[in-house]
Amino acid sequence: MSPMSAVWQSSPPGSIYDFIRVASFALGPDGRIAQWSERASELLGLTARQAIGKDPVEAFVPPEFQESGHRAVANILDGREWTGLVPYRNPQAPSGHGIAEVYVMPAQDEHGERAALCIAVDVSALRGLETDLASSQAVFGQSPLGFFLFGTDLRILRVNERFAKVFGRPTEEYRGITPHDLLPRGEADRLAAALRQVLDSGQTLTDMPIVGQPPGSSDRRRWSVSLYRLHSGSGRPIGVAGLATDVTGRRRAEQEAAGVRRNLALLNEAGARIGTSLDLETTARELLDVAVPQFCDLASVDLYQGLLSGDETPPGLADGSAELRRVAFASAVSDGPVAFGDVCRADTADDPKPIQVGEVHRYPFNSLCAHALRTAQVRVVPGRDGSEGLELGALLQSTLVVPMVARDTVVGLAQFSRAKGSEPFGERDRALAVELAARAAVSIDNARLYRREHERALILQRSLLPPGDPEAAGLDIACRYLPGNAATEVGGDWFDVIELPGHRTALVVGDVMGRGLRAAVAMGELRTAVRTLALLDLEPAEVLSALDEIARGLGTPGGSHAGARPGSRALARGGRAADDSSDLTEVYLATCVYAVYDPVTRRCTFANAGHPPPVLVEPGEGALLMEVPPGMPLGVGGEPFEEIEVELPDGALLALYTDGLVESRDHTLDEGLHALRAALTPSDGADGGGGRGGGKAAAGSLEDVCDHVLSTLDTHHGEDDIALLMARVHGLAAGSVGDWHLPSAPQSVGRARELAREQLESWGLDELVDTTELLVSELVTNALRYGEGEIRLRLLLDRTLVCEVWDGGLVQPRRRRARDTDEGGRGLQLVGLLSAGWGSRRTPLGKTVWFELALPDGQSSGADSVEALLSLW
Repeated sequence: MSPMSAVWQSSPPGSIYDFIRVASFALGPDGRIAQWSERASELLGLTARQAIGKDPVEAFVPPEFQESGHRAVANILDGREWTGLVPYRNPQAPSGHGIAEVYVMPAQDEHGERAALCIAVDVSALRGLETDLASSQAVFGQSPLGFFLFGTDLRILRVNERFAKVFGRPTEEYRGITPHDLLPRGEADRLAAALRQVLDSGQTLTDMPIVGQPPGSSDRRRWSVSLYRLHSGSGRPIGVAGLATDVTGRRRAEQEAAGVRRNLALLNEAGARIGTSLDLETTARELLDVAVPQFCDLASVDLYQGLLSGDETPPGLADGSAELRRVAFASAVSDGPVAFGDVCRADTADDPKPIQVGEVHRYPFNSLCAHALRTAQVRVVPGRDGSEGLELGALLQSTLVVPMVARDTVVGLAQFSRAKGSEPFGERDRALAVELAARAAVSIDNARLYRREHERALILQRSLLPPGDPEAAGLDIACRYLPGNAATEVGGDWFDVIELPGHRTALVVGDVMGRGLRAAVAMGELRTAVRTLALLDLEPAEVLSALDEIARGLGTPGGSHAGARPGSRALARGGRAADDSSDLTEVYLATCVYAVYDPVTRRCTFANAGHPPPVLVEPGEGALLMEVPPGMPLGVGGEPFEEIEVELPDGALLALYTDGLVESRDHTLDEGLHALRAALTPSDGADGGGGRGGGKAAAGSLEDVCDHVLSTLDTHHGEDDIALLMARVHGLAAGSVGDWHLPSAPQSVGRARELAREQLESWGLDELVDTTELLVSELVTNALRYGEGEIRLRLLLDRTLVCEVWDGGLVQPRRRRARDTDEGGRGLQLVGLLSAGWGSRRTPLGKTVWFELALPDGQSSGADSVEALLSLW
């Protein structure tokens, strides 16, 4: 179709005439209406029949305006153009008339006479149109938003000043351009497709994101575009209008808010996941599990080697040159460690290599890492260029080197790296990295302090408890200790096995009221006191009486108990002092059971200070609670202690324990004691205890017995410490004992030597005969000289050889240094030189002096008696 034919093609109305609705009519030479259009009928309210042939002034001009109307018509017919406002009758108007703007053009009829063509528009319609145009112009031109109009050919018809300012061109230069003249190709294609869709469908499109760069600017901007189709008054589509809002700031704010939410979520996750274990390496790995890949692509943690080994201030800590150990590494972009930019070892500065987990290294003094350690400030290490191999960190964009500070002390270094292509680290990221490192540092420092205190506690505990396999003559020993406080592994319960003269053994189990380190310290003091008192070879009741006095002194400020009323500090188990004071009185209240076993007589003497009774299992019998007088706890004072002596047959089982084994919140003490008896009673026991596995308890090894008891009873309540000491009695065989009574006569010295020689030869201890004869002679001579009554000589063979000389005198021997001119006074010096140990103790009928010799091992010959004698002068 040619352009000319398109011009004459019928098309629906769609111009300004649709809005103003123009009316037309014609005047003849006589000044009367010759033609009348239908629009004139609609506007003026007169039909063609009513108007044609009529004087227009008289037809529709109000009477008061008709005179001026006639003059105007006369002028028109004289050939003048005229434009003016003409009042007309309008019954629909509130005032009964309206005003029309009339444009009169002179004309001629077919006879050449004067005529006129008139066009009339209601003024109110014009004024409304003018107002609409002015309003549209104001909104379009003064809006802070970018308005634009596209025609049906998708070219810009008009833009407002705001839109023009964003893209940097004058307003008039936008007419006729397309989206591709404004935006990058991809965004322009999206906008053009959206315009076509809106134009074709008529559906509005809102908040379409568009990204681009204004001309002459490197700043990427983001707009939100809304599009809607424009129509003419008759409804014909005439183009697409658009509203563009710059949302770059809002987008950045949204991204900031999203970043803040992401960081808060990451911190929340860090709070939940970091520090769940008191292990250094585990805590470091937890930090990296949180950071990778949520925060960075690679990360590592280095800790000072000296702090890991327990040093408070390792050399080089202040200047960052101290040795560090790589304890953790994580990566989301590589299979193995990579070098973190400037983070390389001092000895490979020229050829940096990745640091392996577990490797000890140093950072160069001038490196950014060492500077961060010295100053405790975050440093940024730029990534490497692409000329280097990927294995050496060319994939890294940048690295945050963050000192790990806890309690004003730098404990290590955390490094967070992002690979090329990731968003670079910002200030918010630096703050987050510092917070993550600080949280991990506190947890790591807590783990370090815990490890240090735990090691100290273990050292303390090991120093306070006997060796794992204590030995005693005539006894098989097994023991267990379970701390109630798993964090420190120390408590107030203790047990001890003390060797006494004459191959006797003291068995001790005690419990300091209270828990934790203070109770452990109190326990150590009491245990030391028990060992000291036991070596004095006092009777068990005397030991507890002296220990009670010591405990009262320890529990009183200044260590003195003078003036304290007996029983004034008596406490219920686990209670507080009567005056509710906060001193150490409560800590030094303790219970204890003390037993001394003699393997020769098979008799055991017990004394008790408020402790649970021992359990005895005789062969073929059920487990029984021994009826030992309970006594008062140590530290109460004022009450005497009683003791009982019991004969224990060979094979009998003796169990000493603390109340943590048999008492807890879940069951009473009586129930716990019954369960303990059941666990130790043979299945065919006489009392019908019938504890499950009791047969094993009676016949198995002591280690198995201990394990069986602990597994059967409730030992995991964690409320109190548990100490268990078990002993199986077998005594000394009759062939291992030599026992003779000698008269108080000089001949007894020689007889004693003969008896000792014969006994040692029968035992095959010929190497000890000479030394034993000499020392026996000295002890019997002293008994004759300073003692009273009958003399008793006893030789005991077990792990060592013990010789005892008994007499009825109460005077204890005293070792002194003889002068060169003295003829005597060297006997006890000789005993001290030749024996492994010697001493004396009181007995109910006098005293006993003893010495001990180590058995020959075939490698050492022992002390030479001749050399010992010569050394005395």
